[in-house]
Amino acid sequence: MSREILLLVDVLAREKNVTKDIVFGALEMALASATKKRIHDDANVRVVVDRESGDFETFRRWEIVDDGDYLHEEYQIPLSDALKQDPEVEIGDFLEEALEPIDFGRIGAQAAKQVILQKIRDAEREQILNDFLSRKEHLVTGSVKRMERGNAIVETGKLEAVLPRDQMIPRENLRIGDRVKAFLLRIDRSARGPQLVLSRTAPEFIIKLFAQEVPEVDDGLLEIKAAARDPGMRAKIAVKSNDQRIDPIGTCVGMRGMRVTAVTNELAGERVDIVLWSADPAQFVIGALAPAEVSSIIVDEEKHSMDVVVDEQNLAIAIGRGGQNVRLASELTGWNINLMTEEESKTLVEAEAAAIRVLFIEKLDVDEEVANILIDEGFSTLEEVAYVPLHEMLEIESFDEATVQELRERARNVLLTEAIVTEEKLEDVADDMLRLDGMDKTLAGKLAGSGIKTRDDLADLAVDELTEITGIDAQRAKQLITTARAHWFE
Repeated sequence: MSREILLLVDVLAREKNVTKDIVFGALEMALASATKKRIHDDANVRVVVDRESGDFETFRRWEIVDDGDYLHEEYQIPLSDALKQDPEVEIGDFLEEALEPIDFGRIGAQAAKQVILQKIRDAEREQILNDFLSRKEHLVTGSVKRMERGNAIVETGKLEAVLPRDQMIPRENLRIGDRVKAFLLRIDRSARGPQLVLSRTAPEFIIKLFAQEVPEVDDGLLEIKAAARDPGMRAKIAVKSNDQRIDPIGTCVGMRGMRVTAVTNELAGERVDIVLWSADPAQFVIGALAPAEVSSIIVDEEKHSMDVVVDEQNLAIAIGRGGQNVRLASELTGWNINLMTEEESKTLVEAEAAAIRVLFIEKLDVDEEVANILIDEGFSTLEEVAYVPLHEMLEIESFDEATVQELRERARNVLLTEAIVTEEKLEDVADDMLRLDGMDKTLAGKLAGSGIKTRDDLADLAVDELTEITGIDAQRAKQLITTARAHWFE
């Protein structure tokens, strides 16, 4: 029998072009599986085959668990019973009992061979996959082998990959035999079929295509920092030069546009805007909105948004067909972009000033003239009035030192009173709501004032209800509600 095993291992290793260790491992699993069928399907069985002689030993194993966790007698043993057999064992160890090796002839060589072949196929596929991944080939080239439910199965070397219908460029009709390039989106190790999942719509695809066409990227002289796409229609990429002698935009365009044309042809005619990347967010947004010209820009760091002002002639260009230009610019830069005309901007600024004016008049108990002076000097919150360095406020010509000190004192008293009120409201607020990502005491206090005191209370709100209660923007409201609802789906 030992000779029979060694012969089987040798034949399969040669036939399948895998190492003998892989075959031995598969054989051990096949023998263990057959032994379990004789004992119990839930039993834990270990088989060890001697690589030299072909002899094998079989062991039944029990995991040592705490007495309170003991549930399955087929593969577990309580610690108290295990200690009687070996006083030095610990929870997590295994107790083993030698079994009489199963008669190899009883399970049938053919049945064992099928199990072994399956394990070898899995090992072989895993080895090919690991070899592929080690080459770090994110840009995959292959040919369409067949179509399955609208998805294209792409043959790339010894591996098959799937290009899902929703990852194909719209209106793109791939046929069997077509050569195709795609970005390696992810590895699906749980799939029974192709494990490589490809994409032709991912922003990373256009980055890899430009890296292939522009040698300066591989040389590190040029970086493609970001990309945004409306697949098959239009795309924007942001480029940065690491060498002052190199024009990043001209380098990506290429001689007579050859480089950008090659990418466009691969992307079914997708038009590409090449934007100069900038570490200054405002400058980056201005570049991303090209060809529209920007008149002015206001950055709101807290909301991670920008109010971009353009004249009437440039508004349609900045928005683009169906909002395409501003949407791609927003995706490229990562900032929320609010486009408006100069008239709309003026109205917005006036409305914000009016709200701040009311705040100062009511909270600081000052007249409109004092409130306007504070606004003109750039103050917009009570915190700024209370805690801006004293020397900066003393520079305001219209105020003497006594007035400045009085304004600071009033602002601090108002903030202290509001903090005390907030703390009182928070006494009834559940800890699970206070610990939510994106939640702070001020926001929780506003919610508590409207009777929203638990995580589930918050989760029940609609986005517009939350924005109305708290005054936060819709994006933050949506994120908070999503976070609050997360435990419902766990």
